[in-house]
Amino acid sequence: MARRLDRINRLLDGVTRNRREIVTPEGVMLEVDIANHGERLVAFMVDFLFWLLATSLLFLVLGLTLLHGVTGSVTITIVLFLSFLLRNLYFIHFELQSQGATPGKRLVNLKVIDRSGGPLLPGAIVARNLTREVEIFLPLGLFFSVPTLAEGGFWMALSYFGWAAGLSALPFFNRDHLRAGDLIAGTMVISVQRRPLLAELAQAESRYVFSRKQLDAYGAFELQVLEELLRRPSSPDTHGMQQEVCGKICRKIGWPEPVPEAEALAFLKAFYTAERAHLEREQQFGRYRADKHEAPSTGR
Repeated sequence: MARRLDRINRLLDGVTRNRREIVTPEGVMLEVDIANHGERLVAFMVDFLFWLLATSLLFLVLGLTLLHGVTGSVTITIVLFLSFLLRNLYFIHFELQSQGATPGKRLVNLKVIDRSGGPLLPGAIVARNLTREVEIFLPLGLFFSVPTLAEGGFWMALSYFGWAAGLSALPFFNRDHLRAGDLIAGTMVISVQRRPLLAELAQAESRYVFSRKQLDAYGAFELQVLEELLRRPSSPDTHGMQQEVCGKICRKIGWPEPVPEAEALAFLKAFYTAERAHLEREQQFGRYRADKHEAPSTGR
């Protein structure tokens, strides 16, 4: 199944998304899509921006009230402590309350899960987020605090920067894109695309009627490709792909008249409904076709 979905992703996108099979403690096999590096970076930058805005607002309020007249060293200590506290509370709170999704992750449809398929425990969430301090914020804080012009300061700053860069690059060196926090906490970040139910895709369009010969042109694999395309969120790229696929189907089945661009989605939904019903009916009689290159098999 995972290999078939990889073929679909390669056909639609030209790339293969990393897919893993996880067996839950109850013995249920789940297939998940591993979040790629770009998605995780975008999610982190969005969360970092939200945290920065919240921190700036807090410091503005404190500066006008409690910190007024406090000495510089004390102010810096308070600022660093509150930054650490707010930063970790932000990630921990949202991942606890939103089942492993911060606002940034929700924006790009990502989610933190337990690698063994079990429930996402609070201890794992705390561990993976506290580890981020050692991965990124602690070495970067030390890097910016080193006087590089002093004797030996340059090499010390470089070592701190290398510390942060090395740990940040860890997801590029394992197949599940795990950072140090994921390795310690036993978690992973997956992509959870919002998909409509099959029943929503199978709404028939009565103005499009297909013959048995036309429906015999495709098999189960092509049907699944079409299903994945219809499930995709609406976007200019998706619309362009729908029109391209619509044209290919029309040429393949010999559709007698051109389908207007505005009707491409309706045509694809109607063809999906008819093709799915046709293949299910054929399978009931022992005739199964894996894809368009394979002749229908007959039952014994």
